[in-house]
Amino acid sequence: MASAPVPVPEKWRRPVRQRSRLVRRTGPPHSRVQFAHPSEHEFGRFLDYYRIRWSYEPVSFPIAWEGARVAEMFTPDFYLPEHDLYIELTTMKQSLVTPKNRKLRLLQELYPDVNVRLLYRKDYHQLLAKAGYGALDVQHLRKEDIGEILISPVELETRVRALARKISRDYRGRSIVVVGVLKGVTFFLADLARQIKAPFVIDYLDLRRFAGAQPRERVRIARDIDYPIEGRHVLLVEDIVNTGLTLDYVLSRLGERSPASIEVVTLLDRPLRRLVRVPVRYVGFQIPNDYVVGYGLDYRELYRNLPFICVLKPRVYELDAAALMTTPPAGASQ
Repeated sequence: MASAPVPVPEKWRRPVRQRSRLVRRTGPPHSRVQFAHPSEHEFGRFLDYYRIRWSYEPVSFPIAWEGARVAEMFTPDFYLPEHDLYIELTTMKQSLVTPKNRKLRLLQELYPDVNVRLLYRKDYHQLLAKAGYGALDVQHLRKEDIGEILISPVELETRVRALARKISRDYRGRSIVVVGVLKGVTFFLADLARQIKAPFVIDYLDLRRFAGAQPRERVRIARDIDYPIEGRHVLLVEDIVNTGLTLDYVLSRLGERSPASIEVVTLLDRPLRRLVRVPVRYVGFQIPNDYVVGYGLDYRELYRNLPFICVLKPRVYELDAAALMTTPPAGASQ
């Protein structure tokens, strides 16, 4: 096999797009693709679980020529578009590692702007750090407690940036009072506030919930805001909106103070559980009726620090409910 000539004309070094490997259009992404090797199917399943976007063998890179004719090409197994990273899987078998390292070296010499990595199975969890997951967090997740990862760190970051851009445009030329509803909103509010370009001040509300006879008697303000909002534009920041009863109560209480306007931004919304129509102008994600934790959301004060949002299996809180019939779990507002 002829090695790549040096220097290689620029017009020869053009990646070749490969045909799609899709064999079906429904089901999880890893079930739709015809993989060449079981290890690739396993890696695709791994990426899907952590909601890391990927495509399988999308392009081939010419790496050797005989005259002007391409003599050899290298096709990395996966491309991760959110990280602009190509992945070539390998094993510890030296007969496979050596030729792959040679191809990888040629590709990096010929295409210095292409980000490519040779990945062993033992390194899978190292990849999660690049995708925004803390390896320690992931390794300590009890898989029997977590149903699925609903929203990945990259999806959270992307959506929060988009919300902040829209809020900044809508409030251009005005200052706002950002009011966070403690305490599940903490992470979302911090990330959102860093991206908002309009001038603002931050204040907080803390609520207490009770088993009142009437819905509007089940929530009270335990810690009120300090900043006066009369004549000011208020942006109320929620972690999750369910029935709308709590939000309706907060909006009515704040509305009594004659602000110039009140708008609501929520990270998560469950419109199917709505009992009261409430105005929510900015929504991060609509989610199903599963109990979710992570990114500030908790179950009995656990899981708040996870950098992603995942589903808690019913068995966790159903077992606790059976053991502690008289003690409602923290975060019961979900």
